[in-house]
Amino acid sequence: MPTIASILDVKFRQAIQSALGVEADPLVGPAQNEKFGDYQANAAMGLAKLAAEKSGQKTNPRQIAEQIKAKLELGELASEISIAGPGFINVRLNPVWLGKQLEAVAADERLGVEQTDRPQTVVVDYSGPNIAKEMHVGHLRSTIIGDAAARVLAFRGDNVIRQNHFGDWGTQFGRVVLAMWYEAAFEQSANGGVLNDLIGRQQAAGRDLAKDMAEAAGDPAREKSAKDKFGATIAELVRQVVPWHDRFINEDPDGTRYFLPHLTQIAISLEKLEAAYVFVSLITDNAEAKRLTITRSGETPRTLEELPRLTTTYIQNPADPKNAQERIAWEKARTVTLDACNAIYRRLSVQLVEPAIQSQPMERPESFYNPLLPGVVQDLRAKGLAVESDGATVVNVEGFETPLIIEKGGGGFLYGTTDLAAVRFRATELKAQRVTYFVDARQSEHFAKVFWTAKKAGWAEGVSLEHAAFGTMLGPDGKPFKTRSGDTVKLRDLLDEAEERSLAVVKEKNPDFPDAQRAAIAHAVGIGAVKYSDLSKDRTSDYVFSFDKMLALDGNTAPYLLYAYARTRSLFRRAVERLGMDAGQAARAPIALEAPAELSVGKHILRLGDVLEQVSRELKPHHLCTYLYELATKFSSFWENCPVLSSEEPLRSSRLALANLVARTMGKGLDLLGIEHPEQM
Repeated sequence: MPTIASILDVKFRQAIQSALGVEADPLVGPAQNEKFGDYQANAAMGLAKLAAEKSGQKTNPRQIAEQIKAKLELGELASEISIAGPGFINVRLNPVWLGKQLEAVAADERLGVEQTDRPQTVVVDYSGPNIAKEMHVGHLRSTIIGDAAARVLAFRGDNVIRQNHFGDWGTQFGRVVLAMWYEAAFEQSANGGVLNDLIGRQQAAGRDLAKDMAEAAGDPAREKSAKDKFGATIAELVRQVVPWHDRFINEDPDGTRYFLPHLTQIAISLEKLEAAYVFVSLITDNAEAKRLTITRSGETPRTLEELPRLTTTYIQNPADPKNAQERIAWEKARTVTLDACNAIYRRLSVQLVEPAIQSQPMERPESFYNPLLPGVVQDLRAKGLAVESDGATVVNVEGFETPLIIEKGGGGFLYGTTDLAAVRFRATELKAQRVTYFVDARQSEHFAKVFWTAKKAGWAEGVSLEHAAFGTMLGPDGKPFKTRSGDTVKLRDLLDEAEERSLAVVKEKNPDFPDAQRAAIAHAVGIGAVKYSDLSKDRTSDYVFSFDKMLALDGNTAPYLLYAYARTRSLFRRAVERLGMDAGQAARAPIALEAPAELSVGKHILRLGDVLEQVSRELKPHHLCTYLYELATKFSSFWENCPVLSSEEPLRSSRLALANLVARTMGKGLDLLGIEHPEQM
C-alpha cells in the first residue's frame, strides 16, 4: 500500500498544478512540530520566489500556500489542514482513516510496505576478510552494515547479489605457505617447541614495541629507539631461523617427508596459522633476511626475503606438477579461514552463510579475478587510458596527483587492477545496475580512482558505483579500538565477551529460566547489542565502543528494543492464559485510535515504508534503528497510558491489535537489521 508521504506527495502535486499551473516538488515530510499537524508541505516559499521572478512583483508565500490549500483534496485522509509561519501547509491525519490504514497493514504479511516499482540488480560487496587471518573488529562494520543494507534492498524488491570479496591472492600468500611449511617442518621433526619459542619471542617484542611507542609518543628519538630495538630482536630471530631452514630444506627437499604429510594429515588451527604467518612476514621483511641465504643442495642459494615471492609464483602456476604441494597448502589455508569466518557469520546472523537466498555464489575472492587482470591492463592500454610511468603501468585519474597503478614494473598486478576486473565483471556478467562497496573511509581515494577509470573505459555505463564508506570503531582513548597490549581485537573474542556480559545480566534478572533459555537470550542480547550499537550510528561517523552503553536497558540500545518487543508478546500470552482470548482474532480486530499515545504509535507504524526507502537510497541502516527506537519509546508511553487487558471490549481488542502491529513492525525491523528477538527477556 502507498505510504502516507507518497499519497500526500501526489495530492499536493495535483493541487500545485491546479492552483498555479506548474509542476513542482511539494517538499512533503513529517511535521517539525506535532502541535501543528502530522505532515507538512514546504513548497510555498520556493513557489513564491518563482512567481515573483515570472511576474516581477513580490509574492507572499502565505498567499501561495492558501491557493494550494484551496485546491488540495485529501478526502477522509485529513481531519485538519492549516497554514503556519510563512507558508508551511500542515496536515493532521484523520484518526478514523488511520485506523483503517492500520487494519490494512495488519492484514498484509509485508506490513503494507510496497516493493519498489523500479527494481534493480544490486551487487553488495561487503565483509572481505583475508586468508590466514582471523576476523577482527575492523571487519565488523563492513560485515553488518553491508548485510543490513542487502536485507533492506532485497525486501524492497531489488535483485541483490551479495559478494564476499575476500583476499586470497598476491605475494602475502607466499608468506602463508611458507608459514605452513615452517609449521610442518618443526612439528614433523619433533621441534615444535622451538618454533613456539621463536614466535613467542616475536610476539613479546611486538608487545614491548607497542608499549614503548605509546610511552614515546611525540618524541622522535625515543620512537626510533623503540623501532630499532624491535628490529634488532627480529634480526636475531632471522639469524636463528636460517640454520633450521637450511636443515629442513635438505632433510625434505621434495616436501614428502615433512610438508605433504602435514598438509594431508594434520588439522590446521587458524589461530596458529595466523601467528606463524605474522612471524614469517616480520622475518622476511627484516633487513637481515636480504643478507642471509638458504641453500638447497645442488641449487642456487636464495635469500630468505625472496622465498615468499617464489612460493607465490608456484601457486600462480597450479598446472605445473611441481607446484602441487604449494597449491594444496593455499587451498587448505583458504578452507580453514573460511570455516572460521562462516562460524562468525553464523553468530552474527549474517546472510553470507545462506547460499540459498541467491543464485550467484556468495564468494568471489581476489583469485577469481586473477585470470582477468592481463585483459584489464591490455584494454586500458588500447583505450589510451593506461600509460607507462617509471616502468609501471598507471592510469592518470583526473583530480588526483598520484595515478592508479595497475601493473608494477617487471610485472605483477595490484588491488586496483583486481577491483577494476570486479567492476567490469559485475557490470557485464552480473548485469548490475548498482554496485555498492561497504569499505572503510580510508579507501575513498582508491575507489574514486577505480570508479573513474571504469567509467572512462566504458565498463560501467549506466551503472551506479557507490562507495558506502564507514568510520572507525574507537576505544575509550579515542584511538582505533585495540586490546590493552595494543593488539587488534579478534572479533571472536569481542563476541564472546558480549555474550558473557549479557549472560551475567540474564542470570541476575531471570534466575528461574532454564539454562538453555538463558543462553539463547544472552546470545540474542549480546550479539544484538554489538550489532545495534554499530548500526544505530551514521555509518560515516567514528564511534566509541562501550560494553556498558550498548548493554544498557535504557536509551537507544538493542536491549531496550528487545525488551519492548518482548513486552508486546507478553500481552498476548497473558490475554490467552488469563482471559482465554483468541489471540489471532484479537490481532485482527478493528483498530480505533482515540488516546494520544495510540495515535502516536499508529502514525509511526505507518512510516515504515518511508524509512526503508531512505535506507535503500542512502545505504544507512541507522535510519531504521532510529525509527525502531522511536517506536519502542512511543509503545512505552502507550503501555503506561493505555490499559490493554483491563479495558472493556471493544477497546481491549483494538489495543491488542495495535500492540500486535507494534510487535510485527519491531520484529520485521530487527530482522532487516539481522538482530534476533526472543519472545521473553
